[in-house]
Amino acid sequence: MIPITTWFLIAVVVLAILFVKMAVVIIPQSETKIVERLGRYHATLQPGVNIIIPFIDKAKNVIAVVRGRYVYTNTIDLREQVYDFDKQNVITKDNIQMQINALLYFQIMDPFKAAYEINNLPNAIEKLTQTTLRNIIGEMELDQTLTSRDTINTKLRAVLDDATNKWGIKVNRVELQDITPPASVLQAMEKQMQAERNKRAAILQSEGEKQSAILQSEGDKTSMINRAEAAKQQEILRAEGEAQARIRKAEAEAIAIEKITQAVGKSTNPANYLLAQKYIQMLEELAQGDKTKTVYLPYEATNLMGSIGGIKELFKSAD
Repeated sequence: MIPITTWFLIAVVVLAILFVKMAVVIIPQSETKIVERLGRYHATLQPGVNIIIPFIDKAKNVIAVVRGRYVYTNTIDLREQVYDFDKQNVITKDNIQMQINALLYFQIMDPFKAAYEINNLPNAIEKLTQTTLRNIIGEMELDQTLTSRDTINTKLRAVLDDATNKWGIKVNRVELQDITPPASVLQAMEKQMQAERNKRAAILQSEGEKQSAILQSEGDKTSMINRAEAAKQQEILRAEGEAQARIRKAEAEAIAIEKITQAVGKSTNPANYLLAQKYIQMLEELAQGDKTKTVYLPYEATNLMGSIGGIKELFKSAD
């Protein structure tokens, strides 16, 4: 039989092991525990090995959210946490009711305040977020709400961070996950967007037609200018050609007059000779025609006789 002393020693060893196991508390990194001694705050345990007095020191239980459920635990997580709140009804400034789902990212900075300044921290944060979100949305109209998520997130984060500071909480950011207007409002928005698209299409079409008309008119203008420039150049070239022809003709006549002067002599006027040639040419043309002959002579007889005499003398000189 085993002596009673042996049993006593075994019991003492077992109790000692249990006592050491209860006295030594190992805290993982980024976690902590609040220890109360006889119901009063004693210490905040740091990561690593910590020694407490069993049955006298006790870790305080706090409420946390685990997999969407509120549970009691004596471990406080110091990492950044995210709460996904259920959709809630809010009313805009223009009396449009909608549903909004928000995500809240926060971190426990002071475990003592988180454990003693608020009873149910997750529920308090959720309710505060809901009421603050209703106040912010109530100051904005529907269109502004749908297009101002960043503004809403900034305002909501600032209000929550200030309100939860006394709880030892740091709100890092807030995100609006879903904004769901009523079905009637969605239909109206779709019709409005369709109307806006049709309006933009009509504007673009009219702008295209306008640009086309402008380009066409500019093309017509350029074409008319080019045609005018071509006609101008043509007239200039024609005038220059006629001028050159007249100059050539005048030069030829000058040479002819000079030749005639040399032939008839300087005492005879070459103009009379040319006049005689024109007169004879005219008579030949009249003689060849079949119609009534009409001859125009100078009005004064002396001039007539002088012209005929001059022609006679001119031809004699030429012979």
